[in-house]
Amino acid sequence: MTVRTTHTEITFKRPFMLSAFDARQPAGTYRLLVDEEEIFGLSFLAYRRTATALQTPAISVTSSRHQTVEVDPEELAAALDADALASRTVGE
Repeated sequence: MTVRTTHTEITFKRPFMLSAFDARQPAGTYRLLVDEEEIFGLSFLAYRRTATALQTPAISVTSSRHQTVEVDPEELAAALDADALASRTVGE
């Protein structure tokens, strides 16, 4: 089985809450890790997401404690959309 991990960064402009956390997380830029496995038997290269995880604290925070928490990708997308909408609404 071929597995790949993609590292990206996402930014929240406001504090946010996901069910994977016990408390609200502060605004900031976070590392997002997405694991995917190759889907075999197709005539083209394709991958299926197997895990989505967020590293805390935010990148700009200096801390000796770091953790990687698996999150629901749909819940994360909804939180990012809500953050973008709230940021646009306040800025108008």
